[in-house]
Amino acid sequence: MNAKDLGSKTPDQLRDELLALKKEAFNLRFQQATGQLENTARMRVVRRDVARIKTVLNQKAAAAAVAN
Repeated sequence: MNAKDLGSKTPDQLRDELLALKKEAFNLRFQQATGQLENTARMRVVRRDVARIKTVLNQKAAAAAVAN
């Protein structure tokens, strides 16, 4: 996932994607706790994608606040 790709999406799309990533992160944590997690690197990728989406959402909110 690329920050430039995220910039072209609407805030609603970003929130939907954020929700899906948070659910995936929960499932990955659950798998890790039960010893079923095979791809441990996926946790890091999901965590960083969540941070990217939050950053883009905050940037869009700040830009909207300045415009008004």
